[in-house]
Amino acid sequence: MKVMKFGGTSVGKPERMAEIRKLITKGDEPKMVVLSALSGTTNSLTEISHALATGDRELAKQYIDALELHYQNFIVDLVKSEKWYQKAKDVLAEHFEFLNIILKISYSDALNKDILAQGELLSTKLFSIYLHEQNISHVWLAALDFMTIDPSGEPQVESIKIKLSQILEKYQDTDIFVTQGYICRNARGEVDNLKRGGSDYTASLVAAAIGASVCEIWTDIDGMHNNDPRIVKNTKPIKHLCFDEAAELAYFGAKILHPASIWPAQHFKFPVRLLNTMDPGAYGTLIESESDSEGVKAIAAKDFITAIKIKSTRMLLAYGFLRKIFEVFEKYKTSIDMVTTSEVAVSLTIDNDSYLPEIINELEMYGSIDVDREQTIVTIVGYHITKTENVLAKVFSSISEIPVRMVSFGGSQHNISILVSHEHKEKTMQLLNDGLFS
Repeated sequence: MKVMKFGGTSVGKPERMAEIRKLITKGDEPKMVVLSALSGTTNSLTEISHALATGDRELAKQYIDALELHYQNFIVDLVKSEKWYQKAKDVLAEHFEFLNIILKISYSDALNKDILAQGELLSTKLFSIYLHEQNISHVWLAALDFMTIDPSGEPQVESIKIKLSQILEKYQDTDIFVTQGYICRNARGEVDNLKRGGSDYTASLVAAAIGASVCEIWTDIDGMHNNDPRIVKNTKPIKHLCFDEAAELAYFGAKILHPASIWPAQHFKFPVRLLNTMDPGAYGTLIESESDSEGVKAIAAKDFITAIKIKSTRMLLAYGFLRKIFEVFEKYKTSIDMVTTSEVAVSLTIDNDSYLPEIINELEMYGSIDVDREQTIVTIVGYHITKTENVLAKVFSSISEIPVRMVSFGGSQHNISILVSHEHKEKTMQLLNDGLFS
């Protein structure tokens, strides 16, 4: 069995669902189809939730009505027969009745999770109705019946495997299953989620649980490119990556793949393919254990970075100083991306500034603190890139006109990271593209 995950743009229009139907009915191998919410739905649900959180029920009602109208128009073009159109209307009535009922309920984090879950439930139920109308034999599965996370928010892979195996055992003659990405249950049994981009994570976890032959991630672009095609000219899709390369790219900003989705594939040793729903014949990108070559493969960028410098002539060389610094970030559950040290200072970067005032307050006991916001980490990725001849010379000669704030080299064999002000991001990426790939 293989897993096929389709993102929001791939299911965002009725004609896209028709294309997915063609893709999942090709070949004889059984398929587990994982769907995201229709494009724009999660954003709308987030707006509804935020309006309720701030007590603006009238605004929340406006958002609900606008979203319902969008779905009413969607099903008109999705299903043609009266029987299945009525079933689609019943699905909308069920879910929008829930959204209207919550206007009268006290807001809570648990309610927020219930609101956000509606998108994937709607997309999969409507797709299932469409498949029924097309006489495509399949089974709709509720991800909430098998996808679980522990108290720390980590997926329970063994539990998922057992529960999903028990469910699939009931449908041994079925070749197509349809389920939801993103949503799950937490340790308390409440509806929860795997955070933004979590549908990729769901697909990878399901592939691990069922021992899939491959996990296919279908989007609206023909694989992972060697740079961001939205801002850089003349990018090209990468045909092959190893897990280490893909993990670096996903973590440092390549939007096509959720960073967490690499771990299950790497641990349980199944390949991942990134494919294009709009151009199914394109080769895309294959990600597997071994790399096909060394050297520079791609460039990615991670925005909204904050750089912090702790300067202390008194403490830096003292035993345990760095440990004390890192314990402050650990206390506030704030991860660090880059670190550089000198005889009198430590510079580091974070991508979450939720606790920045508290962190700075505690760091000030160790020295003077400088903070630079609106920074971007630009990362050059490739297998054993740090061993590639003249790679640093090529990198820095390409961006000689760009003021660089920090450099990370050697922490990983597979990436070189540089920190620049966000205003220089696009120019940096284009210059690197010209200098490394021309």
